[in-house]
Amino acid sequence: MSVVLISLFSLGLLASCDLGPDAPRGFSLPEGDIDAGKAVFLKYRCLSCHQLKGISQPGITDNPGLNVKLGGKSPQVKTYAQLVTAVINPSHKLAKGYPLATIQVEGKSKMTVFNEVMTVQELIDLVWFLQPHYELIPYQHTSYRHYGN
Repeated sequence: MSVVLISLFSLGLLASCDLGPDAPRGFSLPEGDIDAGKAVFLKYRCLSCHQLKGISQPGITDNPGLNVKLGGKSPQVKTYAQLVTAVINPSHKLAKGYPLATIQVEGKSKMTVFNEVMTVQELIDLVWFLQPHYELIPYQHTSYRHYGN
């Protein structure tokens, strides 16, 4: 009986974690336009500090000290909410795999905050353009040798 109570209590705690104001629950991005998103990506010269396979832009001054890769293989789906957050609050989660000195100053991302420059529609289109560039890596189940009689 105590195992059932503990399980129910634990389940209740886990469920309540999704109810706070920071929860992504209820987030829904309207449909965007991928081609318009590419235009936004180029308009704001994102390639100055990012690289995205298959995308180039003449006249961009490459910043080798800050060239954060976008897209590619990922062990988890990159959600619209994560991508929106990365654009509107770049200091929320800094890119992994880069020396901190190259991507942040005094704990804040070096990425320009576009909140007062980019329209909501541009943000939507940009996210719709970026999301398909991420490829989900399927979970690789570990096979264990069966020990038995």
